Amino acid sequence: MESATERVLSLENVTMDYGGKRVLNGINLEVFKGQIIGYIGPNGAGKSTTVKIMLGLIDTYQGKVEIFGQDIASGDPSYKRKIGYVPENAEAYDNLTAIEYLVFVAELYGMSREHAEEKATRLMKEFDLSDVRNTRLSSFSKGMKQKVLIISSLLHDPDLLFWDEPLSGLDANSMMVIQEILVQLAAKGKTIFYSSHIMDLVEKISNRIVLLVEGEVVADGSFEELQEMSEEGTLAEIFNQLTGFTDHKNRAGKFVSIVQEEQTYA
Repeated sequence: MESATERVLSLENVTMDYGGKRVLNGINLEVFKGQIIGYIGPNGAGKSTTVKIMLGLIDTYQGKVEIFGQDIASGDPSYKRKIGYVPENAEAYDNLTAIEYLVFVAELYGMSREHAEEKATRLMKEFDLSDVRNTRLSSFSKGMKQKVLIISSLLHDPDLLFWDEPLSGLDANSMMVIQEILVQLAAKGKTIFYSSHIMDLVEKISNRIVLLVEGEVVADGSFEELQEMSEEGTLAEIFNQLTGFTDHKNRAGKFVSIVQEEQTYA
């Protein structure tokens, strides 16, 4: 792992309101080269909003965001060439074949068609997708499409990755391969923002975990450091404690009791 000395990204007092509601409430964050950041929080905590701001997809925020030393509010989009992104709900062009889609995305990043096609073909082979190289994405399973999206985020060899629920729909073997890809990319100095609800996975691969609750960072540190500030053991248990959600057993019990109520038949 690279030493955490080269700052890749910083957020300074980032605040945002949407529809009269405060979505982000003064986010401060510094991220360094080679870190795998597990970016977690309940639904609606502001995780996707923060990522979209850093990607330049939302500009109605207050505060300062710097990526690769550049204030993204300057209007210069060149920093985006060094970013890869897998959104939680991606809209791929389903009428394109897998190779057509990958070449299209690569060309948006400035790669030549010939290089993009050759590199995409090799990457698809490693994900066991060679046989469907020329098949339309509309016929792909969720897991197959997710592999294509992951390849599309890496084709141009970015320095900063934003992956939002990247393992959605993948089988256990593919998940293991992609976990190892993340670890090896970080070891080569790539910086990874990783958002997932699979807590044991975040616990396993992240060297730093940032927990967002109601638009505020409530925890930021290694898994071991988070353990020290909590009475709980696993990341899932720490998550529940720090987000104030301790009612899961009681709620589950009520749900099951309703399911098992005596039936009334027509």
